[in-house]
Amino acid sequence: MSSRRSLLRRALLVAALAVLAIPFVVPTVWMIAASVKPLPEIFKSPPSLLTDHPTFAAYGEAFSFQPFARQYVNSLYIAVLVTMITLLVSSLAGYAFARIKFPGANALFLVVLTGLLVPSEVTIVPLFQLFKQAGMINTHWPLILVTSLAAPCVLATFIMRQFFIALPAELEEAGRLDGLGRPGIWWRICLPLARPALSAVAILTFLASWNLYLEPTVYLTSPELFTLPQALTRFTDAYGGEMWNTQLAAATMTVLPVLIVFVVAQRHFVEGLAHSGLK
Repeated sequence: MSSRRSLLRRALLVAALAVLAIPFVVPTVWMIAASVKPLPEIFKSPPSLLTDHPTFAAYGEAFSFQPFARQYVNSLYIAVLVTMITLLVSSLAGYAFARIKFPGANALFLVVLTGLLVPSEVTIVPLFQLFKQAGMINTHWPLILVTSLAAPCVLATFIMRQFFIALPAELEEAGRLDGLGRPGIWWRICLPLARPALSAVAILTFLASWNLYLEPTVYLTSPELFTLPQALTRFTDAYGGEMWNTQLAAATMTVLPVLIVFVVAQRHFVEGLAHSGLK
């Protein structure tokens, strides 16, 4: 009897999750399906998901209309570099706040957390002036520095701190008996155990950099330096109209790698958030 109740609860849970997933899954599926439709069929009434005449011409147009391949590489290497910097900085800062006792640690951590409360729109003008004086406008340096040391890094530091707090103190004591200092304990003991938290931080940071739109719009002017969110807004014809099939094809190529990464790493992502105490 109890097994039947358990199966019924599980079935109801799966059904509820499937219903809740519809607003998120259906637009993505429609985008992918519409990217292989001829332009007139995208707005056909009544709408249909599949087409009798699929075409992949829009995917080729995405690369011929503008330097989309270069823009793809721009987004990819910036996101990877930002993720690596954030992992390094947040793991060091999180370890310091969690395991090292020093005067004013809690107060300093609260100051760091205030970075989550400041919208990026508030700081964009002074940062623009700062990077302009440094000669970094129309380069990727503002996107790398701002993203890796701003709000995503603050959230990453919080996640890492919460994870390191939960580690037993006996692990550090064993490391000291083996002659390890603080850097050795961080590198040899804490980081290997923090793989779930590092995975969560990596996914969140990668997504934050991959989807960045305001900063590239402000700092970049050359099409060959654009990132993907900025490039997606440039698929317009000579009259300023949207090239819907080409834009949907480009958006599909933009979204699919992120979906694949998340599906592959979702177990580590959920486990990392669970260990850090986030809901």
